[in-house]
Amino acid sequence: MTESNKDMLAAARFIKEIGRGKDGARSLSRDDAQLLYGAMLDGRVSDLELGAILLAMRVKGESVEEIAGFLDAAEASFTPLQAPLGDYAPVVIPSYNGSRHMANLTPLLALLLAREGVPVLMHGVTHDPQRVTSAEIFEALGIHHAIGPHEAEAALANRQPAFIPIQVLAPKMARLLAMRRVLGVRNSTHTLVKIMQPFAAPSLRLTSYTHPEYLDMLGKYFVDAAPAQRGDAFLMRGTEGETVANARRAQQIDWFHGGERTLLVEKQKVAEEIPDLPEGRDATVTARWIEAVLRGEKTVPIAIAEQIEHCMTVSKAIKARMP
Repeated sequence: MTESNKDMLAAARFIKEIGRGKDGARSLSRDDAQLLYGAMLDGRVSDLELGAILLAMRVKGESVEEIAGFLDAAEASFTPLQAPLGDYAPVVIPSYNGSRHMANLTPLLALLLAREGVPVLMHGVTHDPQRVTSAEIFEALGIHHAIGPHEAEAALANRQPAFIPIQVLAPKMARLLAMRRVLGVRNSTHTLVKIMQPFAAPSLRLTSYTHPEYLDMLGKYFVDAAPAQRGDAFLMRGTEGETVANARRAQQIDWFHGGERTLLVEKQKVAEEIPDLPEGRDATVTARWIEAVLRGEKTVPIAIAEQIEHCMTVSKAIKARMP
């Protein structure tokens, strides 16, 4: 632990509330959730209590107030990035899943937005033993990871997409994210990294969910609990967990802005045609296909092109609202 015993948080009172099983557990207030998660980030909770908290929340599921309090503490745990000058607010793309069955086209989304002058920050994990990560595809494209916040800011200022590993952007969150290797299951941090806002200025967050129950919870969070001054968010069912539109069949995308919810894209029930996609899913094959798209030799999938248009429109509107 990084703190002395006198600074440790006694977490038993919180565990007593959240650890009574899915039906008997009670949710924490936003303030208590912020206090608890802040202590977890700072290493002021014992290993035994930390494991109990993570597993209790896994069984119970996070409430809107809890996810709001956790996120308040998470965003206070690292120094926010500065957005570059320009006509567009930053677009934030979390990438923590990668691809297992199909090509990961999240880097294509980032590159096409950056080509239009939109500042694009992608943050995520660099490797996953069972998946192809966006970080690996960026490396295959010759785009190296930012080794610090200033390098990411410099890339954005030069109209280049920036990829910053979570351990560089928010090392305290990265430590809790890595608890999956110890416990064998995901924890609340896996949700937080997908909805956090890394910039000091308002931005557009592209967020996704994997399990249906999170659509309701995150929808309520963005309407009722998300600070409007932090910017807007798009929420969609993830493409293998990623926030890029599915090239074969577009998902529903909801836009959250100023406490309101707007349907941007309706779920496509049947794919109209099979797009010309990479023949494999490994990083090198995907990178070469993306390069062909950027040269105009391959067509941008329709669902991704529509997603880009919406991102540009909302990003520009956010910037226009800024004082």
